[in-house]
Amino acid sequence: MSDKVCVVGIAGGTASGKTTIVRRIKEKFGDDIVVINHDSYYKAHDDLSYEDRSKLNYDHPDAFDTDMMIEHIKMLKENKEVDIPVYDFSIHNRADATVHIIPKKVIIVEGILVLENRELRDLMDIKVYVDTDADERLMRRIIRDMAERARSIESILNQYRDTVKPMHEQFIEPNKKYADIIIPRGGENLTGISILQEHLKLMMD
Repeated sequence: MSDKVCVVGIAGGTASGKTTIVRRIKEKFGDDIVVINHDSYYKAHDDLSYEDRSKLNYDHPDAFDTDMMIEHIKMLKENKEVDIPVYDFSIHNRADATVHIIPKKVIIVEGILVLENRELRDLMDIKVYVDTDADERLMRRIIRDMAERARSIESILNQYRDTVKPMHEQFIEPNKKYADIIIPRGGENLTGISILQEHLKLMMD
């Protein structure tokens, strides 16, 4: 493995297409890439009941243990292996399990708020913002949460109105200014994804 480790941050609003872009990059580079999701670092709340945990604001920077993520990325850049936490959305809490990660040439750091923290940003070689229309993101979120998380449309819309939209406007959208590459329309933008892939290839050579 080369001494140089490239860290790529991929941020953007909920259901903007971040996961699709990450998948396309992995398809091209395969085993040279490891993906770390900010969602894995949601803080544990063993002290709270399920009902209280379900009411927490999961779109605020304080919901994440970003310091732990920063430490893990530093270790991976130093060619050290790490065990990252697993978050169980069905119970709104950390699971007992962890996932063992070995260093790779490219570390993709993905999540709505990965460009919000300056120390985390400073570890990145490429910063990407996935810029998708708000109505499109909301439609995608409704479809995803109803199918994957068995949620009612009422609960999805209430959460979107109360926390997702205001947190996007306060903490996520402003981070676009830090991006080196902005990809409009998310996973549908094959040209934008191709440009990112080519840039990554140059950095890995």
